Order: sequence, then structure tokens, then C-alpha cells
Amino acid sequence: MLETLRWLLLATVPAALFVALVHRTDANREPPWIVVMTFALGAAAAILALLITHRAAQLTGLDVRVSASGESGALVFLFLVVAPTQEAGKVAAAWPAFLSKHFDEPYDGVVYAAASALGFAAVENGFVLHSHPTGLIWVARTLVALPAHVFFACLWGYALGRAKQLKRRIPVFPAAFIASIVAHGLYAHFVYGRGPGALLAVTPLLMVMGLVAWLLGRDLRARGDRPSRIPASSRLSRLSVAAEPPSLAEVRRALTGANEHVKVRWILFGALVTIGSMLVGLAGGVLAARALHVDLSTVDEHDVGSTAPVLLLVVGLLASFPTSGWLVARAAGVHTLLEPALATVLALVVTLVALGFAAPFTVVFALAMSPIAWVLACFGAWIARAEPY
Repeated sequence: MLETLRWLLLATVPAALFVALVHRTDANREPPWIVVMTFALGAAAAILALLITHRAAQLTGLDVRVSASGESGALVFLFLVVAPTQEAGKVAAAWPAFLSKHFDEPYDGVVYAAASALGFAAVENGFVLHSHPTGLIWVARTLVALPAHVFFACLWGYALGRAKQLKRRIPVFPAAFIASIVAHGLYAHFVYGRGPGALLAVTPLLMVMGLVAWLLGRDLRARGDRPSRIPASSRLSRLSVAAEPPSLAEVRRALTGANEHVKVRWILFGALVTIGSMLVGLAGGVLAARALHVDLSTVDEHDVGSTAPVLLLVVGLLASFPTSGWLVARAAGVHTLLEPALATVLALVVTLVALGFAAPFTVVFALAMSPIAWVLACFGAWIARAEPY
């Protein structure tokens, strides 16, 4: 009885969030019946996707777990079967709403995508917890996977909302859909594919997902005809940048560089600065571990307690990126984010190549952290630009 309640009650968490979503939507803009229908179709899509992936696992002998299929086999199964099937199922569930007359403003893309994802997550969580009736780690995995399901759907939901606003066919949807598959595969690798300790690796990812989802929603609200709850601002002061993040339009303009010439030498120099900052950040994490008498040699991803010290290294490493972005932008005297952003990309590529030769198993972790690193570097550069763009 308790085991049944365990998976049944926790599987209703997405449904509870869905009720909150319906409550917050405007019935004059998104009729509740079509949002409920999208949720139900998302649940049906989850059943079909689970059947497909189960059959694929039987035919190929592959699994999402590294312990069962090895690193390469698990990643192949995730990126070529699990992630594409699940994201395609969520798109198919939301598509009737996108084709309806009620999809009449950009923000609706996020609403319908979120409804589809919550329906999908409700069924998947119930299936996972029913298959693993004991162990708190599986409860943690389903709870950590829930916001990611919504975020991945919001990526292509945002793209469809933009397409609606631009009144043209979906030029950005394929890229957003592929991005959601890649992000889904990487995230699921940590949540379901590796040991319990790997769950700590997704903590920074969750925070960045929340920020990006908020920015996407704010951008679509500003493009639609419904009033935004976020006061508009054409430019940010250095003191208010943390309290009021820039709009996507402002960031896009700052990244394009407009008519300014790209300073290639500062991209190359900035990459060296970024790599140096990364080394300093890692060294700071090691020193902090030694000061706290933490033995990093005992780290084991199958033991959550032993992997906690790795957060010291992660914090030190991530702190290096806003620092390097700030240094590059201040030293170059640029008005845009282009040079610091490209410098960070170059530094990350060099790092990934080096890790591929020295420690291939860490490449997946580095790939998952790369978007966070890039965003943090751009944040530091935004503060240090010579003047608002």
C-alpha cells in the first residue's frame, strides 16, 4: 500500500503544477479545455514514447545506464532514441493546440509546450517510480527531471511563439528542437544514466534553466499584446544588472556587434585569459578543499556523500568565467559581447579537445557545463563593457 502511494502521489506533482498553470492562464486567451487537452495528449505521448524506447532497448540491448551499456552505448541510446522520441512526443501532443485558432500570440507557444511537458512528465514519473518501488534516490531523480522536461519543451515552444509573432514558417524551430534534444540527452545522462552522486552535477544546470526559461517567457510577453509583468527597460545600469537582467533583444544586439569591427586579437588573448582563469578557479577549489580537510581522492559517483566535495571545484571553476569575461571586456574596451563570448567559446573548445585526449570520460560533464560557463562569461562582460550598447 505504501509503495503504491509512494509512486502515485509523487506522479501527481506534475498534475498539480499543471493545475497551477491553468489557474494562471487567461481563459479569454487560452481556453482551459485546450490546455487540458494538450496535457492529456502529453500523457498519451509519454505512454507511446515509453513503449518505443522499451522496444528499442530490447532490440539493441542498450540502456540509458552507463553500468548496463557502458559510456558510449548509454550516450548513443540517449541521443538517438530516448531524447528524440520524448521531445517528438511532446511536440506531437502540443501540435493540435498550435494549429488551432487559439494560438494567437507568441506567449501561447510556451503555455502549450509546458502543458504537454507536464502531461508527459506525470506518466514518466509514475512509470519510473512504479518500476523502482524503493529508494529515495529515485524520488530525487524524478523530482530533478520534472523541471527539465518543462524547460526542454519551452525551448521549441519559444521558437514556435517567435514564428507566430513573425508571421512566417518556423525558421528557428529546427534549431530549437535539436538544441532541446541535445540538452535532454546530456541532462538525462546525469539524472538516470550515472550514479546517484552525478545528480549534484545538475544543480547548476537547474538554476540556469530557470533563468533562461524566465527570460524566454519575458521576451514572448513583450512581443505579444498582453501586458508584461516585467517593466520594460531599454538599457541597464551596472548597479541594476543583477536585479533586472537584460532583455533577449538587448543581448542579441550586443552579441551581433552591429557595425563594429571584430577585434580578433582580443578573442585570442581572451581565450588565454579564460583558460588561465579556469586553472586559477580549479586551484582555488583544491585549496578550499584542503583548508576544509576534504579528501578529493575519495570521490565516487555512486556515493552522494563522497561527491559533495566536487562542488568546491565546480564553484571555483564556474566563478572563473564571469571573472574572465569581465577582464576581457574591460581590457579590450569593447561595446559589445562578441569578443568575450567568442573567446569563451574558443577556450571551451580547446578544453574539450584536451579533455578528449587526457580524460575522455569527463567530456560529457564539460559539455553539460559549457552553456553555463558561456552565460556566466557574457554576464561578466556585460557589466564591464565600455558603455551600454
